Amino acid sequence: MSETFSIILASQSPRRHALLAQMAIDFTIQICAIDETPLAQEQPATYVERLAREKAQAGFEIQQACGASSTNSATTVVIGADTTVVSAGQILGKPKNQADAVRMLLQLSGRTHEVYTGVAVCNAKRMESQVVVSKVTFRQISPKEAHSYWQTGEPGDKAGGYGIQGIGSIFVERIEGSSSAVMGLPTLQTERLLESFNIDTWSLRVDGRRTFN
Repeated sequence: MSETFSIILASQSPRRHALLAQMAIDFTIQICAIDETPLAQEQPATYVERLAREKAQAGFEIQQACGASSTNSATTVVIGADTTVVSAGQILGKPKNQADAVRMLLQLSGRTHEVYTGVAVCNAKRMESQVVVSKVTFRQISPKEAHSYWQTGEPGDKAGGYGIQGIGSIFVERIEGSSSAVMGLPTLQTERLLESFNIDTWSLRVDGRRTFN
């Protein structure tokens, strides 16, 4: 007999909300406060995977602490994700201010950089995670454009100082890899991770049922 389940997305990112909704996955949101400071000499892949796992774990623990009476920990699944931009081996996080954002954009201008995205899924028994690496090539960006882009308000909370799903897309010449991962949630890998937890996502899409096999 199938069991009902609950999917939680441990993220405040509107892009991740939209991508998971695009997958026709029924979910609720749990915002978690996680220190996103890279550890000393931490490699990008290790960094994003660690944060994705920490977010998923924190989201699960908050759900259990809240003690949602109708939520069974065995059938609660939490998704965490983290994305960072890497240029010449340097992790570019969210800009601290306008000068920092402009510096990042000009560093990325006319070059190919990497976007690392980690996604993790956990329940009460285990956690699984994956890292996706994509390459993004920017056209040349003038200092005037970089300053004007900051004034739109878009880059302030984006790794690398740009949002590919918004105005920042005008800088992009080419993407090699997963476009959804660059936006913040690799849909292919997320689907596969959910399947690894025996979640029948297709029953949800077809007739609204949320079941385990």
